[in-house]
Amino acid sequence: MASRDLYEILGVDRRASQEEIKQVYRRLARETHPDVRRDDPHATERFKDVNEAYAVLSDPVKRSQYDRFGQVGSEAGPFGGAAGPFEDLFEMFFGGRGRPARAEREGPERGSDMRYDLEVTLDEVASGVERRITVDRLETCPVCFGTGAQQGSSPERCPSCNGTGEVRHAQRTVFGHMTQVMTCGQCGGTGTYIARPCTSCRGAGQAEARKEITVTIPAGVEDGMHLRLAGEGEAGVRGGGRGDLFVVIHVAPHPVFARRGRDIYRDIELTMTQAVLGDEVELPGLEGTVPVKVPAGTQPGAKISVHGRGLPDLRGGRGSLHLTARVVIPTRLTREQRALLEELARLGGERPQGDEKRKGKRKPILKKMQDLLK
Repeated sequence: MASRDLYEILGVDRRASQEEIKQVYRRLARETHPDVRRDDPHATERFKDVNEAYAVLSDPVKRSQYDRFGQVGSEAGPFGGAAGPFEDLFEMFFGGRGRPARAEREGPERGSDMRYDLEVTLDEVASGVERRITVDRLETCPVCFGTGAQQGSSPERCPSCNGTGEVRHAQRTVFGHMTQVMTCGQCGGTGTYIARPCTSCRGAGQAEARKEITVTIPAGVEDGMHLRLAGEGEAGVRGGGRGDLFVVIHVAPHPVFARRGRDIYRDIELTMTQAVLGDEVELPGLEGTVPVKVPAGTQPGAKISVHGRGLPDLRGGRGSLHLTARVVIPTRLTREQRALLEELARLGGERPQGDEKRKGKRKPILKKMQDLLK
C-alpha cells in the first residue's frame, strides 16, 4: 500500500476536512468489511488498506507529515496516540465495546410472524363472520423433529471454531499485528454443525407446510385493521415459540351502501306522492329490511336518518343509517293521472300546459265574443 496514494485509497480530495475523511472512512469500512464481502478474496486486503490510510489522514500531525514527505515516520507508532481507525470500527460494528458481536444462535429462537390479507364484504362486517384461510408456513420437520440431522445422529461440535462460534485471523501489518474476530463460516456462529443432514429438510430443521386456519372476524371490523392470531405464525427453532399471524382486513366496496366509521349511507327513491304526503316504507338493509318513516313534504336531497341501523362498533353501540331522498318524476302518465295533476295545479294557482294548449285552440272563438261585447 506504501506505493499508493492515501487520498486515492479513501477517494477524497487533498483539501478534504477531517469530518469529510471520517464520514468517507465509515462508509468504506462498512462496504469493505470481510464479514460483508465474504465472497470477495481481496476484501481483507482492501479493508486493511482503508484502515491504514485512515490511520494517517485522521491524525493532523501524521497527515501534515505525509503531505510534506509522502510518508510517515515510524517514531509516531502505529496510531500516533490518536484514537485510530479500530476505535471507530469497533464503535460502528460492535457497539463500542471493543469486541465483535457474536451471533447468539445457541438458544431457542422464536418463529417469524406472518401476514395474510383478507377481503370481506360489508354484509360480513355488519354481522361478523368466521372465514377459513390457507397459509403456507414453516413447520418443525416431522422427520428429524427440528434437529436437522438424520435419525440416529445429532449435531456435532464445529471443528473450525471448537464450538465457540467465532474464528480469529491474525496478520502482521506495517502498523503491527491485527486480529480479526469473525463469525465461524462453517457453523454460522452456533458452535455446532450437522455432519449427516436430514434428507427431508436438508439440515434446516424446518419444512414448508400448508395449514388451514379459522379466522373469527368480529362485527364492526374496519378496513386496514390487523387481527392477531397468536401462535399461528412460523415454527421456532431449538425449542423456540411460534410466531404470530396478522390478518389484515380489507373491506370490499358495496354496490349500494357507503361507509363512514360505523354509519352507512345510501339513497332512497320516493314517488311524488310519497314525498308530498309522506309514507312509511320498508327498505332493504345489510341485516334485513329497515322500516323508514318518510315525513310529508320531503324535498329532493333531504336527509332521513334511522338511528341504530348502521354498523356495530367494536367498543359497543351501533351507528345510524343515513338516507338521501331522490324523488322520481314519472316520464309517462295515463289520461286520468294527467287530469288529476292538472286539477291539482289549477287548485294551486298554476296554469297547466294542457290548459294553455286547449285555450289556444279556443282563442279565435273567444276573440269574436269579446269583439261582440264591445
